[in-house]
Amino acid sequence: MLVIIGYIVVCAGVFGGFALNGGHLAALLQPLELVMIGGGAAGAFLVGNNGKAIKATLAALPTLFQGSRYTKDLYMELMSLLFDILSKVRKEGLMSIEGDIDSPHESPLFSKYPAVLHDHHIIEFMADYLRLMVSGNMDAFQIENLMDNEIDTHHHEGMVPSHALAKLGDGMPAFGIVAAVMGVVHTMESVGIPPAELGILIAHALVGTFLGILLAYGFVGPLASLLEQKLEESTKMYQCVKVTLLASLNGYAPALAVEFGRKVLYSTERPTFAELEDHIKKSKSK
Repeated sequence: MLVIIGYIVVCAGVFGGFALNGGHLAALLQPLELVMIGGGAAGAFLVGNNGKAIKATLAALPTLFQGSRYTKDLYMELMSLLFDILSKVRKEGLMSIEGDIDSPHESPLFSKYPAVLHDHHIIEFMADYLRLMVSGNMDAFQIENLMDNEIDTHHHEGMVPSHALAKLGDGMPAFGIVAAVMGVVHTMESVGIPPAELGILIAHALVGTFLGILLAYGFVGPLASLLEQKLEESTKMYQCVKVTLLASLNGYAPALAVEFGRKVLYSTERPTFAELEDHIKKSKSK
């Protein structure tokens, strides 16, 4: 929703200011300029990215028009789930969760938290490291190193759509110049026409540069920035799981281990100690 509102503000500011200054908006309506800029940018996007990057970028675009799913409620569910798992381990031993981590979607433990269970990436991450803990063959340092490597891989993979869009935006002003140059070439071919008509052709040519810059910095560039922010939010989930499980491996009680995880969250979504404690008590009573 904010993306659409932002686009409206951009258009209102740019085109509204132009109109208030006495400009004619019809002069900016140049479909062929858009065809040249859009077609050139799309072609360069296809050339500069492999199939995986293109697929990832196209899949990420719809998410830009949705609000963030990483809310305080989601994090409280995640930490309540971690508390339940670690409490079961503390009471019944590591082997007691083997069935839960092998089939999370059929586990009564995981089923209590549908919002977390819906995110199969974080469930897979959690289950994999709980499985390593069950195996008992790795110490906390080895698991932490492996977690860091996986989170780093997740981050680099998630940055692919953002980088692709950023490069696309960077190239649009250049394609705007190309469109403008083509317009100038057309104008120079028509130097024999009356000055009034010649002025119109020059104006049409300059619109190409304007559109290229507007599309780059008003439309495409901000999307790349938003994708990067969404990636940072998703990475915070992994860091919360990592810190909590490592605290448990180092011998901390479930309540303290979950507190470690709470501390790594952004302040805007981080529940207070009392809020989390109350949520855990309510989930235990279900």
